[in-house]
Amino acid sequence: MTGTAFVLGASGQIGRQAVQALASDGWQVTAASRGGGTDTGWPPGVRTVRVDRADTAALAAALGDGCDVLLDCVAYDAHHARQLLSLADRIGSAVVISSAAVYKDEQDRSFDTQDEPDGSPRYPVPLPETWTTVDAGPATYGTRKVELEQTLLAAGGELPSTLLRAGAIHGTHSPLPRELYFVKRALDGRTVRVLPYEGSSRFHPVHASNIAELVRLAARTPGSRVLNAGDPRVPTVAEIGAAIDAVLGRTTETVLVDGPPPAPTVGNHPWGLPHPMVLDMSAAERELGYRAVTTYEDSLPETVAWLARELEEHDWKERFPLPARLSDEGDEWFDYAAENAWLAQRS
Repeated sequence: MTGTAFVLGASGQIGRQAVQALASDGWQVTAASRGGGTDTGWPPGVRTVRVDRADTAALAAALGDGCDVLLDCVAYDAHHARQLLSLADRIGSAVVISSAAVYKDEQDRSFDTQDEPDGSPRYPVPLPETWTTVDAGPATYGTRKVELEQTLLAAGGELPSTLLRAGAIHGTHSPLPRELYFVKRALDGRTVRVLPYEGSSRFHPVHASNIAELVRLAARTPGSRVLNAGDPRVPTVAEIGAAIDAVLGRTTETVLVDGPPPAPTVGNHPWGLPHPMVLDMSAAERELGYRAVTTYEDSLPETVAWLARELEEHDWKERFPLPARLSDEGDEWFDYAAENAWLAQRS
């Protein structure tokens, strides 16, 4: 069954792919974003509308007579959940993007405790949707996402909602492209890299097109559920670095460190989990018939080419303000001077 689909946050990384997937599947799609823009990859017939989801009246007006399915790519907390529920009389079902950051381990460790002594979570491998989560509340990104999930799931009879717990999202148009770490280093001429935890860190990636496939399948099978969203394989950070080198035709010496980063800004990369996060995808396969449309490695050439173009045309801190802010706050990815000093001391 297809019908009318409304995508909120259509200009973002996930929204672009989801609009394309839904429209190609036969849905009559309205792509809503603050800028009201379009994308060259979308099929003909996609309607665009400008709307700020913070303005509920404007969102209601944009919905008009309603839609059969609404995808919300930009919902973060209980307030957004209640906003959707206030419009439930004109929405058949919803698909809402959540996050794997909701999980905690048996010692109450989560992404929120990573900076504390012994604060890195130790999850089961693979990690199922039935595992415990952090408490709902307004304090952090993860607790707000739990608020969002619980509010919508409690009102499943009013608005059936599929919540997708996404891993480390990758692909073009990312506001926080982790691959920037390796691509920029290569283009800057760095011939060595330092990887803590012996390069074994694993943080389940998910390409935006695989999330879009889950959206497409959930739209066809409405229900109230929580599902993980991940790629079919979880490479180590050492494998990711080698794969990006291969795309760029570069060779980089990798220095493996047994343990955490050897200095505050040396070996500090965006996959730096000391213990693996590997999501269990069996529920999505069982309930929706999910099969990934791409792998991490197969998607890399497009992502790397996009990043290379952006770095050539823009100052990286202006083009990617989120990783730039992390850098300014001390979570530095490109402190070459500190790295050189540590390498010299090591030799």
